[in-house]
Amino acid sequence: MYKIRMVDASDDDIAETLADLHRLTFFDAAAIPDFDVGAWWLACCGDDVAFAGAVPSTYARNCGYFSRVGVLQRHWGMGLQLRLMRAVEARGRRIGWESIVSDTTDNRFSANNFIRAGYRLYEPEMPWAWSHTLHWRRSLR
Repeated sequence: MYKIRMVDASDDDIAETLADLHRLTFFDAAAIPDFDVGAWWLACCGDDVAFAGAVPSTYARNCGYFSRVGVLQRHWGMGLQLRLMRAVEARGRRIGWESIVSDTTDNRFSANNFIRAGYRLYEPEMPWAWSHTLHWRRSLR
């Protein structure tokens, strides 16, 4: 029922859709990312209901950074975050990344999805974000 597709975020309509979904899922908790950087995906079921993005990591060598994933609340529990994670991982393998890193802060639902998806907690050499942020890594090899 849900379709996941990689999108061209340089298209103004796509960038606007990504920004709208970001506002509806993150509210004011996170700054809207630069959609011109990295790769972006949308999930739709008639309308666009979820999004994800990944960029080359500045935190770990030859890795991607799973920078954002947002799912509209009425579509929670449908496995969309996991499916978006898998899309990011597939692209990471195709372009030769060794792993994907990311983080969660005060979001047990996303943390549980990272665990379910095979990500493991790790201690980066130079932690980013806040002292209580959880850092995640998944090997792509």
